[in-house]
Amino acid sequence: MTTTMRLSRIGYAMALMTFGACAQQSLQGEEPMQNVDPARHPNIAAAQELSRQAYDKMTAAQAANEFDLEGHAERAKLLLLQANQEMKRAALASNRHGG
Repeated sequence: MTTTMRLSRIGYAMALMTFGACAQQSLQGEEPMQNVDPARHPNIAAAQELSRQAYDKMTAAQAANEFDLEGHAERAKLLLLQANQEMKRAALASNRHGG
């Protein structure tokens, strides 16, 4: 592996760590919430409920493993939070288009 390739990989890894830290700070203390009206958007609301269940199961997995999951469980929880926010945005977009 050339020096340039090594530096490129290091830069990429640092960018990912920075992004992860920023995402974690912005979502810290949050949990997925049911904030989509199930009467108006039953499928999106159901997806939100499933993301909440997955979040809770990841929290249980962390506790069962004494939080020794090398950060993967925490990252999974952050992704579930982001997914939950996107679900809300999807419902809002549908509302804007008469859905």
